Amino acid sequence: MNTTHATRGLATFALAALPLAVQAVDTQNADTGETLVLNPMVVTAALAPRTADESLASVTLLDEATLRRQDPTSLTDLFRGQPGVDVSSYGSFGKGSSVSIRGTSSNQSLLMIDGIRLRSATTGAPAWEFLDPRMFERAEIVRGPRGSLYGADAMGGVIQLFTPEGEEGEVTPRISFGGGSFDTQRYSASLSGADGGTRYYFGASRFDTEGAPVRRDGDDKGYDNTSGLVRLSHTYENGAEVGILTLRARGNTEFDGGESDYVQQVTGLYGELPVTEQWESRLTLSESRDELDTFNTDYPSIINTRTQTARWENSLNLSSHQLILGAEYSEDKVSGTTDYLVDSRDNKAVFAQGLMDFSPLAVQASLRHDDNEAYGDEVTGSLALGYALDDQHTLRASYGTAFRAPTFNDLYYPPASSSNPNLEAETSETIELGFRGQYDAWFWDLAAYQTNVDELIALDVNYRPFNVDKARIRGAELAAGTEMGNWILQAALTYTDPEDRDSGDRLPRRATQSLRFDVDRELGDWSLGGSWIAQNHRYNDAGNDARLPGYGIVNLRAGWEFAPMWSARLTLENALDKEVVTAQGADFDPVTWESIPFNYINAGRAAFLSVHFGP
Repeated sequence: MNTTHATRGLATFALAALPLAVQAVDTQNADTGETLVLNPMVVTAALAPRTADESLASVTLLDEATLRRQDPTSLTDLFRGQPGVDVSSYGSFGKGSSVSIRGTSSNQSLLMIDGIRLRSATTGAPAWEFLDPRMFERAEIVRGPRGSLYGADAMGGVIQLFTPEGEEGEVTPRISFGGGSFDTQRYSASLSGADGGTRYYFGASRFDTEGAPVRRDGDDKGYDNTSGLVRLSHTYENGAEVGILTLRARGNTEFDGGESDYVQQVTGLYGELPVTEQWESRLTLSESRDELDTFNTDYPSIINTRTQTARWENSLNLSSHQLILGAEYSEDKVSGTTDYLVDSRDNKAVFAQGLMDFSPLAVQASLRHDDNEAYGDEVTGSLALGYALDDQHTLRASYGTAFRAPTFNDLYYPPASSSNPNLEAETSETIELGFRGQYDAWFWDLAAYQTNVDELIALDVNYRPFNVDKARIRGAELAAGTEMGNWILQAALTYTDPEDRDSGDRLPRRATQSLRFDVDRELGDWSLGGSWIAQNHRYNDAGNDARLPGYGIVNLRAGWEFAPMWSARLTLENALDKEVVTAQGADFDPVTWESIPFNYINAGRAAFLSVHFGP
């Protein structure tokens, strides 16, 4: 299969089919008078609830219904091919994965769980592969810099995962069990409800698989994950609210050359108080942990990182305007078998944001100052303007700055010749233009942007990090979706041009063209659906010598509600059994002293069946 031709053909099909779908939707809506919700409420883009068109950002919401329909085995399967999002990995089922937003690296984008940042302080990147999708209710993907709201690392964007909370009514149990290819078993259970102002959710999941080879003719590499979630909150008669959240995932993953035990954990305690009718104050105390115990012949190691954060936000509602003021203190700590030259650092920040409505003109402006013990002061800001041409069409333009913090590995990894304590933070400037059409039963969103990155951290000939490189990333994204009758259609087209300005080469492991098309149909007690994801080639190295082929995959799914409260789901991932390669490794020949490259491959065709009890 020629992947380039497949991508072009699929893009043409998606764009040609969209007007036909829109025409059908308009007709049906006129007949039924129904308004379907395709303009979701999101909170990550502006620190406050805003509909997608009001957020003045490029944002994608993956809601609970989407997660249930697709029932992915990993978060990266859910994110792959979404607008502006690229994924690379060292294999399937708990193997190292990177999520790139708008051509930036995985450590230049931010992962949050219910407002708590989760990442490794030593690598700077989140361990996306160790989080079970069944622990989450929805995901928001915000593309574009958010450094002025969240601080370091939000250069490419922010992905925030939200855990479920109890709903008013009777106690609600949910149970799921199943398995499939590669001797995979999946189990999950939860109990939730609300009574007298108290909401609660208790959940647990287990994923266990023998795994698949990560290289041709290799052995199966297993993975297991045990996750638990507790979420409690209470709202008082005066509107004050307190709550606690704990999410913990632990398990083992095998890789080419060894295995690792891991822990991913977030814990948060918050209190929210309506001081006056116009002023609401919220204090959050949180801790996140990333722990990895690696066993292999050459380099056994234990690396534990912990981030503790106190964040205070104040929201002032001033007629049709809103002002958000806040302060944040965080401390990173590192421990383990590696004796870092420095094992802790703190960061102090203050920030402010104004959300102003001068209808039909909307203005969002924000500013943040960070004072980090390791790399000094950073000031970031953003300005977004939106203009409503009418009730359906909104133009937007934005400018934003952001930075990526040097990691503990960059600054302090021993010996001193392998790190550089004088590193400065990477910085970026981004401009974006967007145009959104929002209708009763369908939407489209078009965005074009350019990001300039300075002080990129690179390695010299002795593998010591230093600031030198510059990058320019240009891109465009088109997202569209509709609900017509019992059909749900979503399409995403992405073009990215991530260029190293010093060499003119493409930044490694980034595709330049991506397409995703999702279609689902309800048929009474049955549902059928599928996803088509295609990407062109990428390069594994900075010099663009190691070219990795593009790919096109088809995922199929079906659901059956066979009894009250009971349902079954069947998913067939990579139904055409195509080889997906997004990263390369290398073997060392001790005789010739040569490096012999090999491709990391994802699992081929895989089928999974599960049975579910609950609403």
